[in-house]
Amino acid sequence: MATPTIHVQISNAELKLLQNLIYQECGMYFDERRAHFLQDRLQRRLKHCGLDSFYGYYRLLTTREGKPELVALLENLTVNETSFFRNKPQLELFHKVILEELLRRKQERRDWTLRLWSAGCSTGQEPYTMAMLVCDALAYYYLRNPLPFDMPSPKPLIPPPWKVEILASDINYSVLRLAQEGVFSESTMAPVDYAYRLRYFDKIGDGYTVKKSLKDLVHFDFHNLKTEYLPPRNDVIFCRNVMIYFDEAEQKRLVEKFYRCLNPDGHLLLGHAESLFGLSDKYKMIHQNNGTAYQKIEVHA
Repeated sequence: MATPTIHVQISNAELKLLQNLIYQECGMYFDERRAHFLQDRLQRRLKHCGLDSFYGYYRLLTTREGKPELVALLENLTVNETSFFRNKPQLELFHKVILEELLRRKQERRDWTLRLWSAGCSTGQEPYTMAMLVCDALAYYYLRNPLPFDMPSPKPLIPPPWKVEILASDINYSVLRLAQEGVFSESTMAPVDYAYRLRYFDKIGDGYTVKKSLKDLVHFDFHNLKTEYLPPRNDVIFCRNVMIYFDEAEQKRLVEKFYRCLNPDGHLLLGHAESLFGLSDKYKMIHQNNGTAYQKIEVHA
């Protein structure tokens, strides 16, 4: 006969301890509205570890031996909802306005490197979307602004002398592994139109795999936004639907860190329901056809 699952009650003191530990580790904040979700995930991990008290679980998480379990808990607390070409008005602004202006400024300075960062990239649809849009924008820009460089054959995705680096990071190792594989089902590919599928994907069985030439533009890496180190010298940062996990103090710290690691006049793109209102006055909002982005304002001492 199957043993009934024992539901261990969590005390307020234990919940507080675990909330604080999670906040210290990654900045995720669970208020009253999300306490039920947190308790559900903690119950699952307690059962998985075969422990009978939440204080015992907390003790485990704070030891060196408990490091893998801490990683597993944090992975269970993120909701990895993403899709290709999500929030089209914002991507239109990025593609047609921000990239166009960025390429023009870069060419004037003879700076041929573009650095973009997808912070909280989940299973990879966002950074691969960014890569497709950058390739498109560069090809179109190159047609109108040809450069005196020999075009190799076959024609590369990125015309010389341009170089594109897209960093994609997440706190969840398992989604990073999926993103790195770059294999997507037919249903996941629904928002990707036929021309993009033809150019950037190979059809494999029931799904699609990202072509090597596009995949090579994206570097996936583990990163915790709570840490002080953020990748420097970015032209554009996408951090969409990530700050909703943080309280206001942590949001302010993160926005300040983004400011420091953006190039002059760089852009920050947030999720549809997120805004910098009340968090920072160091960015100006750009709003066009329902798409919103924030541009770094140079603050001179």
